[in-house]
Amino acid sequence: MELENLIFKKANKIATITLNRPKFLNALCDQLIKEINYVLDLLSKDDEVHVVILKGSHKAFAAGADINEMKDLKLISHIKKDFIKPWEKISKFKKPIIASVAGYALGGGCEIAMMCDVIIAAKNAKFGQPEINLGTIPAAGGTQRLVKSVGKSKAMELVLSGSTINAEEALNYGLVSKVVPLEDLDKETINLAKNIANKSLPILILAKEAILRSFESTLSEGMINERRLFQSTFELEDRKEGMMAFLEKRPPKFKNN
Repeated sequence: MELENLIFKKANKIATITLNRPKFLNALCDQLIKEINYVLDLLSKDDEVHVVILKGSHKAFAAGADINEMKDLKLISHIKKDFIKPWEKISKFKKPIIASVAGYALGGGCEIAMMCDVIIAAKNAKFGQPEINLGTIPAAGGTQRLVKSVGKSKAMELVLSGSTINAEEALNYGLVSKVVPLEDLDKETINLAKNIANKSLPILILAKEAILRSFESTLSEGMINERRLFQSTFELEDRKEGMMAFLEKRPPKFKNN
């Protein structure tokens, strides 16, 4: 597939997907989502890539869904074709994804950032779910993931008022993991990606699965799943290598098996 709305590159076990619709503040059109999914399909089969970075421009991570594509839709259109469903591939991707957010992350932009595993924000980042101002509501997890990140009361405020929060507020509410100056955003994101990329890929996948399960199950069910995943690591050579390297006081040499 020819990438018209993305810039894609990979190096040193890290893949970077850059949203590239500058005239539309990276609004999430159908073609852009198709291109993201195409690249994620490639990366899911590429054992040389351990971690993915999803980013936009300094002005906008993504300002939301493409309103031009939605304005004339009817209920029957959604019944026949749920255009939001393809977005979910981001949340179901097995490898770690870091959202590197500068500028606007609104509506669908905020939602796809929340689908990622870690959000690092520049100081100029703005987060929000302004769909209420358009006479509708969030549809890609904005009423669900936001509650789990910032709590019921703040999620209610953001969704019902359509207001935004800045990066520091997002950090205080637990929506993002770190806030850095805009000029340091790429460096900080790459540093984290390198740290993650040096780990065993199958172990990264299992660790991510265990954490995500906590969002979708009770504590007791999550604990059972965690224990089973932990036990399964003892069939991996990388688990043995990691423990032997610790005992021998040397860096581990993981081989993804």
